[in-house]
Formats: sequence, structure tokens, C-alpha cells
Amino acid sequence: MKVLLSPNPYRDRGLKTAMTAKRILEDNGAQVVICLPFDLEDSSRVHLPAHQPFGQMSAELEDTDVLVCFGGDGTILHAARDANAHQIPVLGINLGSVGFMAELEQHELSMLSRLTAGKYTIEKRMMLDISVRRDGRRVFSETALNDAVVTKGTSVARVLDLQVTGDRTVISSFSGDGVVIATPTGSTAYSLAAGGPIVEPTAENMIITPICAHSLHAKPFVLGSERSVGVRLAPGSRKNASLSVDGGRAFKVQPGDWVECRRSRHVTRLVKLTGRTFYEVINQKLGKA
Repeated sequence: MKVLLSPNPYRDRGLKTAMTAKRILEDNGAQVVICLPFDLEDSSRVHLPAHQPFGQMSAELEDTDVLVCFGGDGTILHAARDANAHQIPVLGINLGSVGFMAELEQHELSMLSRLTAGKYTIEKRMMLDISVRRDGRRVFSETALNDAVVTKGTSVARVLDLQVTGDRTVISSFSGDGVVIATPTGSTAYSLAAGGPIVEPTAENMIITPICAHSLHAKPFVLGSERSVGVRLAPGSRKNASLSVDGGRAFKVQPGDWVECRRSRHVTRLVKLTGRTFYEVINQKLGKA
């Protein structure tokens, strides 16, 4: 079994956790390669282990069996984009604060021995294809594991006038700070903070959650995965909005643009080792009522 380790050097100082994982996997017969998830800036003060070779992610993924990433949910989201192109399952090790998508905590590294013994399952997670159409042309496209968020950007005072549609039929029109279109995996991220429901991550739904809506009638919606969800600035609006997919760089949405969200043919494959149920994870991460 070939295992690729992808540590975030800003989270895993000196790659101590990654190097421990490497020893455990190699002691259990795995071939292990370490690849950094991004290029480091020359000015970055990151300490890396001496004499440790690093592979190139794009080349090593071609014959990798499992991608193990170390960090928070953002690191796992970044890793999933690379892994999905090769249909490689991802195992997350939490070095962040919450880490809903991570399977293991730092103190559970010994459980990595189950990988080489084949004592794991693969859980598939639905994804969304996000696009922006302007004057009939596609000007933006991205795939989301968590969510697509349309917001007012950095302006504190102003609000957005939005229309949200399902299969081009208006579901809701409201003024507010924005709207989240989430997958079940993303239901415990920004959508939850904005008042949306918690949805079992293996479900196949699209969750629409208004952000700070100035209306008593703007409520979250849970739609079937076969729907096409659209978001646009209300006709006559002169304000721009910002679109961010899985917390990535913002794209400016102009009046007249259509933000379209559909179920993707791609799925994210997450490795499950512990046997913890979704309910146990929710209680562990969010705290018992």
C-alpha cells in the first residue's frame, strides 16, 4: 500500500505529527511519501525536517492508495480537490480546532496501523458544481465539498437584495448579508453558524441558509440533490456581491449574474477507521446539550 502524507507545515510545526505517522505506517509495511500541499514562500519561517525528501503531489497521486492530510477542515478541503481527480480516498488528522471531516485526533495516530491491515471503510460525500453565468457565458466554475457562499463582502453597513431559485422558480427573496448553499458535509460549517440545520453527511441534499436575513419569512430550505439552485441579485440591484467556494478566494458577482449550484458527478471519499457514529462526532465536536 502506498500512502501519501500531506501535512500543513503551519499547523504541524516541524512536521512532528506527520513524521510520527510516517514511522507507524512504515513499521506496518506501507510505502510512504510526504508531499507539501502548497508551495512555501521564500520568506516563510517554516522549519522542515532535515534530510526528509518531499515528492510532487501531482506526480505521486497517480499511484497512491490513500491520501492522509494533517490540519483543520480547510486543509482537508484543499486535499480533497487533489485526491478527487484520481478518485483517491482521504484520511484527515485533526490539528485544528473543530475538524468535522477529520477521522483521527493527534492522540489516535496508532490507529493508522489499521490502514495497512485493510480495517477501514470508505464513506462517499456528495459535492456541488458551482458556476456563474454572465450574459449567457460561464465566467466561473468550481466544485464544492462544503458550500458556496454569496455575501456582501467586507462592507458592514449595506445589505444584499437576493433571489434564490429552485429549478428557476423563486424560492425566497430577501435582504440580508448573504446566503449559503451547502452540502450535507457543509451543513456543520457556515450554514450551521447562520442558523441552518444539521444534516447527516452521507445524505444527498442541498441546504439553503440565509445569512442575517432582514425578514421573518426567510428560512432555511433542504432540497433534493436533483434540484438546480440559483442565486442572483434582485433585478434593479446596483450592488456587487462576493462568491466563495469552500472558503476559497472570492469572485465578484455582478447584477445580472446567475450563480448556479448543481449536484456534481464527483464525490469525495473519506476513510473511516474509528467506527464513531455521526451522532458521537456531533456530541464530541459541538458539546452535549
